[in-house]
Amino acid sequence: MKIDLVSEHASPLAAIGGVDAGGQNVHVAALAAGLARRGHDVTVFTRRDDEALPERVVTQDGCNVVHVPAGPPAVLPKDELLRHMPEFASFLRRTWAEHPPDLVHAHFWMSGLASVAAAGQIPVLQTFHALGSVKRRHQGPADPSPPQRIDLERSLCRTVAHVVATCSDEVFELRRLGLTRDRASIVPCGVDTSVFTPRGPVAARSDRPRLLVLGRLVERKGHEDAVRALTRIPEAELVVVGGPPTAELDDDPFVGRLRAVAAELGVADRLVFTGSVPRSDVPAWIRSADVVLAVPWYEPFGITPLEAMACGRPVVATAVGGLVDSVAEGVTGDLVPARDPQRLGEVVAALLADDGRRAAYGAAGGKRAQARYRWSRVVADTEAVYRQVLAAPRLAEVAR
Repeated sequence: MKIDLVSEHASPLAAIGGVDAGGQNVHVAALAAGLARRGHDVTVFTRRDDEALPERVVTQDGCNVVHVPAGPPAVLPKDELLRHMPEFASFLRRTWAEHPPDLVHAHFWMSGLASVAAAGQIPVLQTFHALGSVKRRHQGPADPSPPQRIDLERSLCRTVAHVVATCSDEVFELRRLGLTRDRASIVPCGVDTSVFTPRGPVAARSDRPRLLVLGRLVERKGHEDAVRALTRIPEAELVVVGGPPTAELDDDPFVGRLRAVAAELGVADRLVFTGSVPRSDVPAWIRSADVVLAVPWYEPFGITPLEAMACGRPVVATAVGGLVDSVAEGVTGDLVPARDPQRLGEVVAALLADDGRRAAYGAAGGKRAQARYRWSRVVADTEAVYRQVLAAPRLAEVAR
């Protein structure tokens, strides 16, 4: 198949860990590479955010990445990109008029808008990665999304050929937006089980029990709850992996806030920031942890638990979004209520005191990651949805 992926703000070539660079970048990059390895002709369209970028890049896996001129060639917050989607759509329309793909898979709602506007009769599949209705519910007035986002997502539920959701909670939310059950399939995000493995280098560590949180330093990821939980976890250290470069940590407002909370609670000596680390070093940091925490207030999917499980580490996660699907309660980890540092501390302390349970969780997590979340399976499941959508018109014709 000729498959075009559209990911307007999340380039598969981007460095992970920036404000708007995270799980979606990983997902699009791995999906594109996996589809190419299965013999498909794959192109990813993403917005040009640097004038020095070439128009087209061919990755080592054989995917094409096209940098679309839409708005200024500079980094912009994704919530400011909506006004540039007509220009993005115009580029896609011209491209697809000359070289139409068999199908388009849009990633994020603005990519969906541009794709639907440009595709004509080409089927468009949609993966939202996050929903405005959920974001608005949890962030309220602090939500920076464009005010029309929810209505536009509702319109996409009516116009796209199919939605590829990443978890069961997302399907529930989509049905509230009007999507019928027969037009949604669940295919989770994945993890590279050749990189994230139980055996391998381990980052240096102290003699203290180590808790680790990994990812972007934004409020909704629950870092402050993890810091507050330390008061109920004697002797343990909390290592925060991610954020700005190490040299810039002292100037980061969010780091300063977390340090102030830790000082107020008397746990400042047990809070460690690594700053941003190379993607290749992340498995070593995960392996150095006794327990990996994934404690966001809400989470569309969340790849940290997958990476931790693939490395054979037990997980304690909040019972939100995709984490409810990926973390098997009492098998690969424990689930706790969101925004409840007291309960988080109690559960983590109990797990640290039980070597056997941690070992069992880690072993089960490794098996679960290999069986359900390895990228080869995720890509194959996504391809199966593509074939189902492409076959649907022919099946309808036969039925008539």
